[in-house]
Amino acid sequence: MQKKFKSQTDQLHASLLDAEQWHRQLAETVQCLKQAFTKRKKVLVAGNGGSATIAQHFADEMVGRYRMSRPPYPVIALTADSAVLTCIGNDFSFQDIFSRQVQALGEAGDVLLVFSTSGKSENLLRAVRQASQQNMLIVAFTGNKFPLEESVSCAVTVPSEDPPRIQELHLHAIHLICETFEPDSAK
Repeated sequence: MQKKFKSQTDQLHASLLDAEQWHRQLAETVQCLKQAFTKRKKVLVAGNGGSATIAQHFADEMVGRYRMSRPPYPVIALTADSAVLTCIGNDFSFQDIFSRQVQALGEAGDVLLVFSTSGKSENLLRAVRQASQQNMLIVAFTGNKFPLEESVSCAVTVPSEDPPRIQELHLHAIHLICETFEPDSAK
């Protein structure tokens, strides 16, 4: 059992071998978010399965708080409203559950932030296309090359094919991002 734990931990560490590039991507993402918030724009977040929980966790940390009390930031998880998700999934298509919400809620200058271990989920790709049509900024957290890379304003890519390792680093990434919005982050 300990060998398995060591193996999994070694895989996680291997995913961070090029941490300099990853940190650069995170810094670009923070600038993208800060620019939007400065202009009083909002962030819409989405993902499937475990990535949906990361999207919701990010919204929780930004609207609620991470470590310290601070003003809330307008971040909306498109994964959280089961009535909207099932309505769109039933009346239209599961592939449209995020793009319809982007169409309804997104405005030019807003940010769509998507989490995907593969970067290939059709419902997220449709949301990215819709956000692009609405002149929104797009941030993608993936584990592989994102098929719509030309549409993405910022990308945070985990160099791994293993979904659990990718999700672990996506969670770490959102915590690093949240840290930059803390009242004492300039120190």
